[in-house]
Parts: sequence; structure tokens; C-alpha cells
Amino acid sequence: MNGITIRGYRNVKLSFSAPPSKSYTHRALFCAALAGGISVIENPLLSDDISVTCSALEQLGIPVEQREEIIVVEGCGGVMTGPGELEIDCRGSGTSLRFLATFALLHPGRVTLTGNERMKERPVGELAEALKILGGEIRFTGIPGCPPVEISGRLAGGRVLIDASKSSQFVSSILIPSPFADEPVDIIPKGHVASESYLDITLEVMKSFGADVERLEDSGFHVNPGIYMPRKYRVEGDYSSASYLFAIAAVCGGTVTVDNINPESVQGDRVFLDALAAMGCSVLKRDDFISVSREGSLSGTDIDMSSSPDTVQTLAAVAVFADSPTRISGVSHLRYKESDRIGAIERMVKGCGSGFEYLDGEIIITPGKLHGFVLEPEDDHRTAMSGAVIGLGTGGVTIKDPGCVRKSYPGFWDDLRRAGL
Repeated sequence: MNGITIRGYRNVKLSFSAPPSKSYTHRALFCAALAGGISVIENPLLSDDISVTCSALEQLGIPVEQREEIIVVEGCGGVMTGPGELEIDCRGSGTSLRFLATFALLHPGRVTLTGNERMKERPVGELAEALKILGGEIRFTGIPGCPPVEISGRLAGGRVLIDASKSSQFVSSILIPSPFADEPVDIIPKGHVASESYLDITLEVMKSFGADVERLEDSGFHVNPGIYMPRKYRVEGDYSSASYLFAIAAVCGGTVTVDNINPESVQGDRVFLDALAAMGCSVLKRDDFISVSREGSLSGTDIDMSSSPDTVQTLAAVAVFADSPTRISGVSHLRYKESDRIGAIERMVKGCGSGFEYLDGEIIITPGKLHGFVLEPEDDHRTAMSGAVIGLGTGGVTIKDPGCVRKSYPGFWDDLRRAGL
């Protein structure tokens, strides 16, 4: 598709099913790959990023079979048998590349990780420095600190301090393979950890596969040598993707109900529902669904989104419909995502007629006279879906390259069509 134009709607009454979580699917794949036997991942997300991880695992000698509603992984028990030297193209999947960086230290040969042009600008230098301390040999062949990166050596273990201010995935990357290190691993994050709530997801999945991992009093982690046990693992629904669905109720008025979502999930993007409630929406949570409704006007809010980065753009899309300013703090690390998401939010907010200001890690969005516009998402799935939210509230918004949503929510446009939007 070259472009899609969104019409405006009022007073909706819609039901959706949340797509499976990309974060949980990635982590389950890596844990299953290291388990000693066959694991079945049920209700996985089947998206471009997940395909990258599956292909990478197969290159490393780990059989992965994707079926319609399951992924079957024949784990290696921590012993890989793939070719001696490999180059793995992670395309646009930052999660795949970062998680593979430590994983590659369990491989007997040199592994080169590369990706698309944007990936070659995304920093992993802090992770590389930590891996050197743990026994890795790291060499960057392009921009210093950015892919392509050659990785060899071994995962010896020990104690490491790591700067995770750009991404909590640096910590998760080390955590997941650590049961197979030669010695126990202690990981101590330095300073603020970006998107820290995602570490709760990592620990939850690791423990479900049998890892011996614990949090330390200094906000660090201790992992004892051990094994992962093969198992059936069911992936829960994704709050990041569901945020666009909940946002429809906020910008259009009416009610949106979403099932396949865990009200007690550790996903940090649950805070998006708190933001909607603070802005004037009603949120109803039950064991098997969550409903968001709006009848009156929307007011602005002041919220720290440092642990829920993947819903910042969705909240910005809702904020343009509020009758007072919205301040979103804790967002400086959005510069290092699939695109510069702070710049993407500015283009989106100004494009529809609202005011935008960014200063010291805070975004301020002020009301304006809303109108349609053309949005170029720059191959960023979250920008495209957030722009669609604005379109459903205003009408006349054209999203270029709508196919980029395949990265995390391949069925997004189909779900909107099935709902009559």
C-alpha cells in the first residue's frame, strides 16, 4: 500500500482482541532456544521482527518452525552447532540485534550482527563494553558503537556495571543467556534505566523456563548457572498494540472493549490506561477484557512515561484532542528507537494543528485547531498507528507506507476495517 486515508468517527462502540505481545514472544523464543528440548510457544506474535529472530536462531543451528498459532523451538541446551562464522541481518529489529549480541557468546565462532540503515545508527556501545568484561571480543566495523558489530569470545560470567540509559534491552540481553555462563553473573545498571518495566517481563519469562535469577538490593540482578527447561508457553496480549485501540474511544468518544489482555500484567505500558483515566476516560477492568469509554471532554495531563516508551506516541495522539496542555516526561531515550520518535511526534502534532515543545526530556502538547494532514512515518510502525488514531478523531489524515505496521501489529488495518472504520 502506498498510502491510506483515515476518516473521522464519533461515538463508537467497538470490540477488538489485543494482538500477542512482541516483547514476550521475543523473550520466550530466546529462552526456548536455550532450553534442552522442544518448546511450544502458543499465541505468539507473527510479525516482521519476530521473523528476524526466528531466522537468526535457525542460522545459529536452532530449529524453529512457525505455524499459524504456534512456534515450535528445538532448544540447544546452551550448546550451538551452527557454522563457525555467521553474518545475521537483523533488518530493523533492535530487540533481535541486542538480544543476539550476548546470545552470540554461546556460539563457537564469530557472529556479525548488522541491519538496515537506521539500525546502523542505533547505539549498542554500552552493551558492547559490558560484554567485553564478561568475556566477549567485540569489534565495530562501521560507526563506532553502532552495528555492524563482530562478536566472538565466550560468556565467562562475573560482575558487570552497565549504562542502560538508552535501553533496558542492554540488561535483558545479558540476563537471558546468563544461566549458561561459566560463572554466576551479577548485572548492576548504572544510573537511570530506560524502559525499566521491560526487565520485569524478562525476569518473568526467564523464571517460567526455570532460570535461577533474582533482583539485588542495589537494583541489580544475580543469575546462577543452570538450565532452561522446555515447556509450553502462552504469550499474553500486548498493551503497546492495544493502546491504539483504547485511544479510539478517547478521541472519538464512545466505548472500546479489548480482550486477550491481562489486567494484572507486568507490562509497563499499562500506565497508558491511567493516563486516559486522568484525561477523563472511564476504564473498566475485568478478568477477560478491559473497556475504555469517554462521554465528556478530554483534559490534558502531566505524566512520566519513562517506563512505558512504546505508548508515548499514542498518548501524544490523544493529547491533541484535549482542552488543556499535556506534559509527558521521561522521553529522551525515544531518540534511539526505530526512528527519532521525538521528531516524529513533533511532525505529527504540528501536522494536525496542535502546539509542540520539547525541552530537557519533556514533551508539551498544547491544543490547536485540528485538521487533516499527510504523515510520513519513516518506516516506524508506532508513528503510523498513532497517526491513524488522530485520523479517526479528525478525519482526513493520510498515512504513507502503512505496511510498516507489520513490525509489531500486522493485522492493524484489517482490525480497523473489520470494526467498520
